[in-house]
Amino acid sequence: MAAGIVEAAAGEGLSAAQVSAARRAGRTNAPVTAGTRGYGRILRTNVFSSYNTILFAIGLVLLVLGRYGDALTSVGLGLVNAVVGAVQEMRAKRKLDRLQLLDAAEVTVVRDGAEQRVPAADVVAGDVLMVRAGEQVVVDGPVLTGRAEADESLLTGESDPVVKNPGDLLRSGSHCVAGTARQRASAVGADSYAGRLTLQARADTTEATPLQRRIDFVVRLTMVLVVLMSGAILAQAFLEGFSLLRVVQITAVLSGLVPYGLFFLIAVAYTRGAARLAGRGALVQQVNAVEAVTHVDVVCTDKTGTLTTGALRLDGLDPLDGTDPGPLLARFAATVADPNLTSDALAAALPGTPWELRDEVAFTSSLRWSGQVTTGGEAFVLGAPDALAPHLGDPDGVADRVAARAAAGLRVLLLARAARAGAGLRDDDGRPALPGLEPVALVVLSDELRPGVADALERFAADGVAVKVLSGDDPRTVAALAATAGLDVGEAVAGSEIEELDDSAGGRAALDALVARTTVFGRVTPEQKERVVASLRRGGAHVAMLGDGVNDARALKRAHVGVAMRSGSAVTRDVADIVLVDDSFAALLPARTEGRRIIDGIAVSMYVFLTRVATQGLVIMAVTMLGLGFPYSPTQVGLTLLTVGVPTLFLTLWATPSEPDPDLLGNLARFVVPASVVTAAAGTVVYTVLYQGILQGFTSGRTPAQVIEQFQSYTGLTYGTDADFAGAAATLGAQTGLSTFVGPASFVLILFLLPPHRFLAAWTAPVSDRRPAWLVLGLTVVFAGVVGTPALSSYFGLTGAARPVFLVVLPVLVCWFALMWVVLRFRLMDRMLGTDRLPGRAGQPPS
Repeated sequence: MAAGIVEAAAGEGLSAAQVSAARRAGRTNAPVTAGTRGYGRILRTNVFSSYNTILFAIGLVLLVLGRYGDALTSVGLGLVNAVVGAVQEMRAKRKLDRLQLLDAAEVTVVRDGAEQRVPAADVVAGDVLMVRAGEQVVVDGPVLTGRAEADESLLTGESDPVVKNPGDLLRSGSHCVAGTARQRASAVGADSYAGRLTLQARADTTEATPLQRRIDFVVRLTMVLVVLMSGAILAQAFLEGFSLLRVVQITAVLSGLVPYGLFFLIAVAYTRGAARLAGRGALVQQVNAVEAVTHVDVVCTDKTGTLTTGALRLDGLDPLDGTDPGPLLARFAATVADPNLTSDALAAALPGTPWELRDEVAFTSSLRWSGQVTTGGEAFVLGAPDALAPHLGDPDGVADRVAARAAAGLRVLLLARAARAGAGLRDDDGRPALPGLEPVALVVLSDELRPGVADALERFAADGVAVKVLSGDDPRTVAALAATAGLDVGEAVAGSEIEELDDSAGGRAALDALVARTTVFGRVTPEQKERVVASLRRGGAHVAMLGDGVNDARALKRAHVGVAMRSGSAVTRDVADIVLVDDSFAALLPARTEGRRIIDGIAVSMYVFLTRVATQGLVIMAVTMLGLGFPYSPTQVGLTLLTVGVPTLFLTLWATPSEPDPDLLGNLARFVVPASVVTAAAGTVVYTVLYQGILQGFTSGRTPAQVIEQFQSYTGLTYGTDADFAGAAATLGAQTGLSTFVGPASFVLILFLLPPHRFLAAWTAPVSDRRPAWLVLGLTVVFAGVVGTPALSSYFGLTGAARPVFLVVLPVLVCWFALMWVVLRFRLMDRMLGTDRLPGRAGQPPS
C-alpha cells in the first residue's frame, strides 16, 4: 500500500472526513496537465533565437536612423521564420494537451457505507470503487471483492479479457467487460498507469530529420564564417571613420549572408507535401514526418488493427463426425444473443436462421466456451479445444488434428454436442457446466488482412525496407499471419525472451542481436515494444512504428516516425506523426514518394542558396580588401528575393521524386565552390571597372556642371556636390553594375543545375521538365523591368539603366558563362582542390 493512503473497509469505504483530507493532500485522480512546454517558452525559443536577436537589434538601429526600408529587409525573413516555427509548435502543444487516456465519465464509489456517483477526477487515494461491465477502470488498485474480466488490449495488446479475482491488480485505462468487483484506489492521477502513460505520450520528442540537420549544419557553418569576416570588415570600417549609419548598413548586409531562408523554404515544402498526402489517405500531424518517412529502413507494426482489420475470417471447417457442420454452425452463430468477433465471422461466412432456445451460456474468458440448448433438447457447445477436451470420449484423436492446425498459427475452435439427449449446460446451482460431449467439427479462424497489406509489404521489401511485427498475441498466430502477408518470418520470439535481457551492456548487446535477426515478436508488452524500437535505433536504423492501440503509444513516441490508424485509439492518433485516415497500410508508400520529392527540391534549392551566399561573401571580401568601399546596401540585398527566393520556391514545388543523394554536402561543395569563385571574380571585375571608371570621370579637372552632367549620364540620378560626391557616385554606380551582373548570373546557374538542353549540360544531364527554363526567362524579364523602371530601381538602391553599366556587364556576363561551362564541364576546381578523388557522385545533383 502506497504511503499516505487511507485503508477503508470494502463495505464502508472512506468517510467524508477522510476524503477531504486526501483532497487537501493532493491525492486525487485529477487529469494529468503537465508534460509540454508552455506557450511563453515556445515564443521565446522561436522569436528570440540567437540569429533573430542579431537581426532585431540591427533593425531597431535602422528604424532609429530612419532607414525603414532597410529595417524591413533586415528583419522580415527572420520574423517570418519565427512565426512559422512558433505556430507549428503551438499546434502540436494544443493537440498533446488535449490527450487523456481516461474518459471523463462518472464512476461509482463507496463512501460512508453508501454508493454514490462522482466524476472520475474526484476519486481520491483509498477510495473503494464499484467496477461493473461496460465501465472503464480509472485508477490502479487491487480487487477487494467479486470478480471482473478486464479488457487490457489497449494497454498490453492482449486481445483476450483477463479474469481479475480478489487481490489481483486492476489497471487504469482497461475496461471491465464482464462481472462486478470492488476495487481500492491505490494509485491515482499522475501516479496511476494511465497517468504515467499520458505523461510519456505528452513528452515532446520531435527530432530533426537528416535534411533538417544538414541545413542546420550549413547555416551554422555560414554564421561562423560570417562572424569571422564581419569582425575584420567592421574593424576596417571603424578605422576608416565610417558613419554609424554606414556601419549598421554593413552589419545588416553581412547578417543577410546567412541562408536562413532555407528553413522557411523547407517549412513550405513540408506543408505542401502534407497537403498532397492528405488527399492520398495520410494525415500528417508533424510536418517533417513527410521527409522522415523517406529515410525509414525498418517498419515496426502491430498486428491486430494494423496488418489486420481486427475482424476474424472463417478459414475452414474440419468435420469430425462425418456430417457437414455448416448448417449447424450457421444456426448456432445466428442465434448468439451477445455477438462477438467469432460469432460475427461465422455469421458472415455461414448465413443461417436462428433457432429457439431453452438456455444459452454466453462466452467468457474464464469459461472459454459458449453453449446453446434448443427447445428440442439438443445442446451444442463452441469453445477452445483444450477447455472441452476433458469432456470428450476420445480427446487424443481431436488433439492431434488441433495441433496440426495450431502449428500454422490459426485459431481453432471445437464444435461439439452433448452426448446424452436432454443434457443441459448448467449444474444444480445454475452455474455453467459441461456434460459429456461428442465432437462435431473443428472451426478454423484466421485474422483478416487489411486490403493492400501484402502488396505494400512486397513494395517495402523491394525498397530495402525491413518489416518487423510486434504483437501482444501468441507468437505462432502472429507468425502465421505475417507469413500469409508475405513476410519471411523465420523463428518467432516471445516477449519473455526480451524480458530476460536487462539494460546492462551485455543485455543490450544480446537484445540488439536478437532484434536484428527476428521478424516476429509475440506476447510483447508496451515496454518491450519500446525496447525493440530503441534497439533498432541503436543499430543505426531509421524506424517507423505503426499501431492503433494505447499499448503502441510508447513505441510510436520512441520511433523516428509514429504512424497510427484512424480507427485506433484517440491517444495513439494524438501522439502519431502520421494518421492513416483510410486505415490503409499502403498509404505509407506515397508518403515515401512525397518525401523524396521534398528532399530533391530542397537539395536543388540549397545549390542556388549557397552559391549566392558564397558569391556575396567573396565579393565583399575582395572589394573591401581593394579599398573600393562596400559593394552592397541592405535594400540591394533585398533583390535576392527575386534572384534566389522566388526561383528556389518554384524549384522546390516542381521537384520530382528521386533517390536521395547520399553525399549531398560533398556534391554541394563540388558545385558551390567553383560556381561562387568564378561568379565572385567576375562580379568583382564588374564592380572595380565601374568604380574606377566613374571615380576617374569625376576627378579629371571638370567643372561642377560637367561633374553633375557626367554623374547623371552614369547613374540617371541627381546628386549634390559635397566632398563625398565622387566616392558616393562611384559606389552607387559600381553597386548597380554588380547587381545587374549577379541577377542574370543567378538565373543562368539554374540552367546549369537543371539543363533543358545538352548545350547547358556541363554539370549534370539534361532534364525533360521545361518549367525551370521558362522560370529563368520570366525572372530575367522581371529583373530587367526592375532595373529599367526608375521607381523600382531607386527603391532597391540602384541607378537607372545607364549605358556604361551595360557596356561593362554584358561582355563580362558572356565571359563568365564560357568560363563557368569550362570549369564545370572539366571539373577544373575539383582537380585543383583534389575533391575529384573524394567519394560521392560528383556532378549528380538531384534532378
